[in-house]
Amino acid sequence: RASAYFGTLYGLAERLIGDGDAYVDSQTAEEMRAGRGSLTEPGTDGPYRGRSPEESLRIFREMRAGNHPEGSHVLRAKIDMSSPNLNLRDPTLYRIKFENHPHTGDEWCIYPMYDFAHAVSDATEGITHSCCTLEFEDHRPLYDWVVARATAGGAAECPQGPPRQMEFSRLNLKHTVLSKRKLIQLVEGGHVTGWDDPRMPTLSGVRRRGMTPDALRLFCSRVGISKTDSNIDYALLEDCARETMDKSAGRAFAVIDPLRVTVTNWEGGLETFQIPRHPKEESRGLRDVPFGESLYIERADFFDAAGPEGEPSGGRPPKGYKRLLEGGQVRLKFAYVLSCDEVVRDDEGKPVELRCTYDPATRAGVTPEGQKRVKGIVHWVEASTATKCAVRDYDRLFSAEEPGAATGDFLDDINAASNKVATGVMEPSVAEDVRATLDEVAEGKSHHGSLHYQFERSGYYALDSDSTTDDVVFNRVVTLRDTWGAPRDGGAAAGKPRGRGASKQPQGKQKSAGGPPVEDVRRIALRAGTILSAEPHPEADSLLVCSVECGDGPAEDGLPPPGPRTVGAGL
Repeated sequence: RASAYFGTLYGLAERLIGDGDAYVDSQTAEEMRAGRGSLTEPGTDGPYRGRSPEESLRIFREMRAGNHPEGSHVLRAKIDMSSPNLNLRDPTLYRIKFENHPHTGDEWCIYPMYDFAHAVSDATEGITHSCCTLEFEDHRPLYDWVVARATAGGAAECPQGPPRQMEFSRLNLKHTVLSKRKLIQLVEGGHVTGWDDPRMPTLSGVRRRGMTPDALRLFCSRVGISKTDSNIDYALLEDCARETMDKSAGRAFAVIDPLRVTVTNWEGGLETFQIPRHPKEESRGLRDVPFGESLYIERADFFDAAGPEGEPSGGRPPKGYKRLLEGGQVRLKFAYVLSCDEVVRDDEGKPVELRCTYDPATRAGVTPEGQKRVKGIVHWVEASTATKCAVRDYDRLFSAEEPGAATGDFLDDINAASNKVATGVMEPSVAEDVRATLDEVAEGKSHHGSLHYQFERSGYYALDSDSTTDDVVFNRVVTLRDTWGAPRDGGAAAGKPRGRGASKQPQGKQKSAGGPPVEDVRRIALRAGTILSAEPHPEADSLLVCSVECGDGPAEDGLPPPGPRTVGAGL
């Protein structure tokens, strides 16, 4: 921090005055602004630019002693008032400010300006490369000017050479604001719960949401560094989260909007199914999932053809619908085929319970000979052993790609549906893992977000820091697929949420609701690489065969490290 070098900065300022490289200016702010000129007109020398070093040093020391009021004097570098770069037209180095500093208290009443403190601090600390965003590109000549004088007089030692300033484009994410000023507005205005709100683009926010370090590293690798301003699609960050969490997240059953199912022909107590914790990693072992007479399934997995849900279509289910209907069948994943015989309704006619029968011959995915295979598969949770949990379905904080672009106020584009809270139920193995994780958190060995799952058919979820052994809270990190991408049908607009929980759009000519997602051909992945070698193609005179290093990252477990890619290129 610059406050650690206030003494060094002040000493250098006195030396600049003595060398004729700085002077005390006593003009008002308006007079200095007028004399600075513009982008098309050079600046003009002020009446104090010729002030002697002795007089400037005397006044500067009086400023340090607190003998002059704020705004009466400033220390300016003496560079070139006619420079085409406005930052070199005698920039201010010090100003009077009677403020209590959080680190130095009331020790100082004059404070260095950023451009001066930045360069001197870098040189003092032996920084070799100072990385800034593109808006500081015009400040680089001033940075070099200050560094040259800081190192020339021995105020800073740079054994590896003077520091260099390098600029790159800042990270801009669609549907997000990264400005500290705007983030403060969100927090102080109560639009979010705090700096660690899982929708905030802060380290504490993404950590609490459950975003893994691997996902952030992969995102940074894919975004890369450039000199061109760009607006990165938020979907890229979500894709990185899905890719990494698909490998690290265990699988579990959790019903977020429960509908009770009673298996009327079930006899006896509970049956236990042993199900893999991860379908691709046998080393993680199995988990015990009980099955019994009373179950929960997702409300969305039952189409109430005879109720209000079926009225618009005359009781006809959506085309391609494969889940449960009254009088229909569905397979419970890893368990049995279920047939719905009766629907129990409340006073408003809404279904509150399904009374069903199961087929014992269909256990664990078996289809008896002569029977038609049931295509619909849904997840479930046994009711008597289930644990309630709060589920926070987080989404993008802003509904517009560029918040505020349309109205000028970014707060107008806050997504009102960015946090949907539901009370769901989860299988017993999740509750056991939660208790173990909370014990590790209490001992300082872990953090809440380290426990994350793929809740099957719902999304990736992580344990929230509000969780206790009695009140479990899970945050949605990301959905299983991009719900903001290309439309799946002719009526939904691109860029609007799709999938479970999305608002309904006017219907045009539609494809099957159960069909595969349509790939958005407008989205492509670009990768910058280094050509290591290029040779003529053995069978085509107009082609080259190039060996290209694309920075594909470390090797996965058990696999050799990725080498250069072989790419064909046209001349």
